[in-house]
Amino acid sequence: MTQAIASSVPESTQRQNRLSQRPDALFCYGTLQFDVVLRALLGRVPQKTPAFVPGYRAAALEGRVYPGLVVGPPANLASGVLLTDLSDKEWRILDAFEDTRYELRELPLANGGRGWAYVWPGGDVQASDWDAAEFEAQHLAAYAARCARLAPGLASGRPKGE
Repeated sequence: MTQAIASSVPESTQRQNRLSQRPDALFCYGTLQFDVVLRALLGRVPQKTPAFVPGYRAAALEGRVYPGLVVGPPANLASGVLLTDLSDKEWRILDAFEDTRYELRELPLANGGRGWAYVWPGGDVQASDWDAAEFEAQHLAAYAARCARLAPGLASGRPKGE
């Protein structure tokens, strides 16, 4: 069973609702896999282990350098990392960082465990998968610098305001 935290309006309520079920482990399949991004946002790199989510893929999104986790063929395995020691404050920072279009859902992992992931609801999804190596080579440095600029506001409870 996949459990979703539904989106609602206004944005402050929407963000509050996404964390209302007290998620624990976060499955990261995109930019949050990179230590430099985690360090920029949280000031540290949380404990992480490799993880896979069956039946999903990290899709390239039109006009964005980050991916969206979307349903894929049943045989697909979306690869990523599982962050297992996030504090409540770190959850709030990462939730404020994530686009409000994402839905926070609890998903089954390939190893039989469960993890929470920010799932893209649709729209702007490209047929190709997101390329982490391409992101690292072309965008990571500027992206991490942007995350570092956003971090103080996110830590004080403000959304990134994009």
